[in-house]
Amino acid sequence: MTTTASIDFEKTADETVTKQRERRALGVACGAHVLHDGYTDLIWVALPIWQTEFGLSYATVGLLRMIYSGTMASLQIPASHIAERIGAGAVLAIGTALCGLCYCLAGIGSGFWALVAALFLGGLGAATQHPIGSALVTRVFTGARALTAFGTYNFAGDIGKVLLPALATMLILFMPWRPAYALLGLLGIAGAIAIFLLAPRLPAERSAQSEQSQPLPMEESARSQTGFYILVALGIADSVVRGAFFVLLPFLLIGKGATVVTAGLALTLVFVGGAIGKFVCGWIVKWIGVVTTIVLAAAITAVGVTAVLWLPLNATLVLLPLLGSALNGVTTAIYGSVPNYAKPERRTHALSVFYTITIGSAALSPPLSGAVGDLIGVPSAIGIVSLMTLVNIPLAVALKNATADRCELN
Repeated sequence: MTTTASIDFEKTADETVTKQRERRALGVACGAHVLHDGYTDLIWVALPIWQTEFGLSYATVGLLRMIYSGTMASLQIPASHIAERIGAGAVLAIGTALCGLCYCLAGIGSGFWALVAALFLGGLGAATQHPIGSALVTRVFTGARALTAFGTYNFAGDIGKVLLPALATMLILFMPWRPAYALLGLLGIAGAIAIFLLAPRLPAERSAQSEQSQPLPMEESARSQTGFYILVALGIADSVVRGAFFVLLPFLLIGKGATVVTAGLALTLVFVGGAIGKFVCGWIVKWIGVVTTIVLAAAITAVGVTAVLWLPLNATLVLLPLLGSALNGVTTAIYGSVPNYAKPERRTHALSVFYTITIGSAALSPPLSGAVGDLIGVPSAIGIVSLMTLVNIPLAVALKNATADRCELN
């Protein structure tokens, strides 16, 4: 009896520790995601302001976005390696502080090149969030709970996309953009302190030697590799479409008579829909599967982007939340499936590679789409974006054919 009671007590204690670690990991990852995605999307609200203040072309406006997101993309893998050495919490905290400092410097600086330098610093800090935050979630949650937890983590990012741009839009009503953005930058510095104190200390992932000691069967390894490559292609297509749409949408709406504040509100509506879509998508995947979810989201996005071209301003604003739910929500299905195509000890590395490639694609999309907008006009460029969304459909079918939809099987 005593032995049984002791075993039950130890089991209960272990479960309590596990749940505490899960809550802390998900809380820190979600909090970091709120700040980082919010800071990343503050740029969309500021692009029309910067274009007017500095007299920029659409291509140069897109280039400003690329400086931030390109730096973020190129340093994902180094950030994950540094985290393995000094700890995920420390690296994530430093990165969050740098993101906040970016907007503080942008607010107090003057001139175009000061803005460029601040955006580069912000991209440096932003490189830490996606590989480290997503790895925190996927390492402590297992099985079917992992995708649901990842959906919550993904949803948190869109809360930031809604919250910070909305705060910026409201502040700009009462003050110039520089002090407004500097105030928002202080949130990152405060958040960095909280992340450093609260992040769970997880053991290092197993070494490459232990990985080689338990190789996957050849057929299973090949299927996982093929599935990973297809997911990367899906991530590229998704990132290019979103980056192009976000940089062109404010100017399309301004052409319909919207003010800069209304254009910022429109982006907020897209992000509100995206937040809901990302959260709900984790449950939808359980019901209809990854492939069907991606196909459905691509079809809705293509129709929605086309409708935005032809609808009047007020009707467009009503449509944007639904469009955002499909445009942003599908990332839960795509990004959340990546850990299923990597061995447990290689998930951080797989996620860092995936985010490097997809965010790199997202970084190139704004200047390229801006250049297309300069050449053929914003409406025609958005028409091309509508067609590009359909690329995800054959890629999703390829994912199912190559891997038998592993997310449904697991």
